[in-house]
Amino acid sequence: MKKKIAVLTGAGVSAESGLATYRDNGGLWDNFDPMEVASIQGWMLNPGLVLDFYNDQRRKLEECKPNEAHLVIAQLEKDYDVTVITQNVDNLHERAGSTRIIHLHGEATKVRPENCFTDEDGYSEQSVIDVGYNQVKLGDKAPNGAQLRPHIVFFGEAVPKMERAIDVVSESDIVLIVGTSLSVYPAAGLYRYASPDAPVFIIDPADVPVSDSRITHIKATATEGIKIFQKYLDKLR
Repeated sequence: MKKKIAVLTGAGVSAESGLATYRDNGGLWDNFDPMEVASIQGWMLNPGLVLDFYNDQRRKLEECKPNEAHLVIAQLEKDYDVTVITQNVDNLHERAGSTRIIHLHGEATKVRPENCFTDEDGYSEQSVIDVGYNQVKLGDKAPNGAQLRPHIVFFGEAVPKMERAIDVVSESDIVLIVGTSLSVYPAAGLYRYASPDAPVFIIDPADVPVSDSRITHIKATATEGIKIFQKYLDKLR
């Protein structure tokens, strides 16, 4: 039976593909107010602005390609039972070949009716529409007649797939965290659900504000650190 690896990724894993991070110097939130373009309040006040913001994100995403970190994570599936839990809304893990992905914060290339919501999962998966890299404007309606909104978990909304992510982490033999400073909750606390005997590896060039005897911090970029992680994996076989 293959060992299970839970891979938690953040904006840093896609930075080397050319996508801006959010909180770093020069990141998206230096140029945009997240409360205006990425919150439920912002959507209610100015949905056109929010749609334009994500139209621009899709345009930039179309120009990017998966980097070595995405590709290696996908290749881990040859020898391990891998589930990627990502805070990212891009589709670079899919394009790299990963087959089991939980998008905690939604997906930039998808939309759904703005009036679609259930207590069970936050929205019905059946109502989600893949628009690829196309633009979505005010007046673009879903089959039920409602305005289409980004398939994104806005600030101020619950993270509906959190329970699934917790289950994956708790059942994993190894936890790998790539490109996240562990400052965005609730995702930042996910690693705490790992089994007491499950090693946790963090790949990030910045200092990580956590202290846990299970953690090995690989202080490197995603593409550099993933190669170092592979050497650790060889020792754990």
